[in-house]
Amino acid sequence: MMDKSLIKKIKSKREFSELREIDIEKNFELFSKKQISEEEKISLTKEQLRKLFSAFLSKKLLSLKNKPYEWILRKHISTRERLPYYDCLYKKLFLNTKDNENLTVFDLGAGINGFSYNFFPKNKKIEYICFESVGQLVDLTNYFFKKNNINGKCFHLSLFELEEIKKIIKEKKGKKIVFLFKIIDALESVELDYSKKLIFELMPLIDEIVLSFSTKSLGGKNKFKVDRRWILNFIKENFDVLEEFEFGNEKYIVFKSHN
Repeated sequence: MMDKSLIKKIKSKREFSELREIDIEKNFELFSKKQISEEEKISLTKEQLRKLFSAFLSKKLLSLKNKPYEWILRKHISTRERLPYYDCLYKKLFLNTKDNENLTVFDLGAGINGFSYNFFPKNKKIEYICFESVGQLVDLTNYFFKKNNINGKCFHLSLFELEEIKKIIKEKKGKKIVFLFKIIDALESVELDYSKKLIFELMPLIDEIVLSFSTKSLGGKNKFKVDRRWILNFIKENFDVLEEFEFGNEKYIVFKSHN
């Protein structure tokens, strides 16, 4: 267990002040066995947290409230690259859902993706629940939902707080779809095979999972050299794949439990 005084030191920085403590602890553990000083461990932890959350921790983004949703979506590379495709993406993902059925989308590690709610098909009855570790983004998203009368809520939870997430998912009725957009690399950099654990534990509670990952580097300049076969093989060996497709620099795979 990480000493609370060390957590306090890290959270004294405004950018980390509302980050879930479990994310701080998990990242600190990566360096806890190194034969270096505590200050060096703290410095390395901060550097790691910035790699994982940097795009969402900018002062400019954290202080916004009254900008248009499309302007907000342009403030992070993932949503900016997805912006031209949101309409087509959501039409495709919700094509086989009934107009009048209760449908809940659970977006894990959402960042600012909640601001894409206005791209959901207007003829669908969709509740949007998201989970995000950066508290300032949780507040920003919930402010946006309230101001625009959106049927959604953002919870201040880390993806490592799995039992809390499962509890919220269980409370909802009707069809349930989970979004795991571009989060597997971040999860695996903190805990090996956590993505598999997450999927295995969520699948009995929901109907479908939509997982995505980047096919090119940030900005789309170079193809990734990272081998993604491990996650694709895992999904195909354990679940029924409904669809695989790409929009822009992002590959999506939609899957469910075996019948």
